Amino acid sequence: MPGFENLPSYLVIWVALVLMAAGFVQGALGVGFPMLATPLIAMVTDMRTAVILVLLPCVATTVTNIVTAGPIGATLKRFWFMPLCMLAGALLGAHVFVAYAAFPFALLLAGVVLIYVYLDRIGYAHWPVVARNEAAFGVVFGFIAGFTEGAANIAAPPLLMYVLSLNLERAMLVQVLNLCFTVGKPTQMFVLTTEGGVTWTQWAITLPFAALATATTLIGVYVRNRIDTATFRRWLLRFLLLVALVLIAQYGVKAWAG
Repeated sequence: MPGFENLPSYLVIWVALVLMAAGFVQGALGVGFPMLATPLIAMVTDMRTAVILVLLPCVATTVTNIVTAGPIGATLKRFWFMPLCMLAGALLGAHVFVAYAAFPFALLLAGVVLIYVYLDRIGYAHWPVVARNEAAFGVVFGFIAGFTEGAANIAAPPLLMYVLSLNLERAMLVQVLNLCFTVGKPTQMFVLTTEGGVTWTQWAITLPFAALATATTLIGVYVRNRIDTATFRRWLLRFLLLVALVLIAQYGVKAWAG
């Protein structure tokens, strides 16, 4: 694999700044770290190196979000099954992606997100049926999030649609999201270590980046705790819209380049 431990100093500075910015967003919103950090680092390295550099900082920011949101017992009791549903969905999504790699999964997801944002704008994004059947829809949305993670490398939109429909208290909302995010990265790390040739020394080199990302995540958490619920929800919806626009732009660039 590329010797990312020998990156020139200006690239190290860029990686550090990107991870710090992504950490702040993850702390302020509870989501967003890998989506922001991976492409910005891949711009100056390669995708494999970017994934490796982002992985441990992503785990660190996820755990920080869970811990700083308060006691987790109630969240685990209520939503323990969702990470398992994500694992099942990711397995299917990965197989479907391999079988139908040319299908624009990300573009389809972007379309669904835009429809949801529009429905919210006109007041039809609150679905009482989801709240009345919380567990059943948790299984469905957890599986869909896993599927989109496996097929399009992004899980946040389906999860956000689900938790926003439940009108969860802010701390529990952040914990649910980040519990679901915990299932992918450790698995990815295991595969990269056992089959991808990444050494423990190379993982250790990324620990300072994890520390920087954690520090800015805590700043983001501080900001999140000082905004009202309506503002927090508005930020999440804007994040969803940004995700959709980025996915559409990525697809357009690939189509144009092809």
